[in-house]
Amino acid sequence: MDRSEALAFLGKLIGSDLVGLGNKHGVTIWKGTRINKGWAGHTIERHLGLPLNSSRSPNFGSWELKVVPVRAMPDGTFKVKETMAITMIDPVEVAAKEFLNSHLYLKLQRLLVVARIFESKAESRSLCHLIAEFDLSDQALYHQIKADYDLIRDVIRTKGFDYLKGSMGVMVQPRTKGPGHGSRSRAFYARTALVATILGIGVR
Repeated sequence: MDRSEALAFLGKLIGSDLVGLGNKHGVTIWKGTRINKGWAGHTIERHLGLPLNSSRSPNFGSWELKVVPVRAMPDGTFKVKETMAITMIDPVEVAAKEFLNSHLYLKLQRLLVVARIFESKAESRSLCHLIAEFDLSDQALYHQIKADYDLIRDVIRTKGFDYLKGSMGVMVQPRTKGPGHGSRSRAFYARTALVATILGIGVR
């Protein structure tokens, strides 16, 4: 399924409850008392017919799917709830590759992002709010994301992987990703400002 087909197909989900859809597809939402943080993404992937996988390549071949939570505000607007993980940082790969050849660019150049409404930590319901396409066509945004990548790459090459900090980057930041405190794994995250730009809505 190409991105335009997926956009049309997923558009039919707007206003639908993704929790109910996840249950229908057999997605594990709760593991005992712990939430499965990837449940919404798994739900959309199953709905599109994609088996679960952890490949670093775009998960639909030519395009990448992401699902992000948003909050409904009292005035009727919506705000981005949190940052969005894009792809893991492999320090060897990042040090060796320019932005145009990176996994970060590969993921961002053909995105389809589903926004779901976060209601509470109970996650008893989560309505599909909107679906947005993103392709790095805005030159100012492209150059800022490239600058963020180049900064992170330069730190890895000159100081080392352990010197990466979450404070780096304007639109994309390097952040710890993994179980427990003290994890050395890092991933590229889209800051809320970038997620808001992709969705065309505000920040929390």
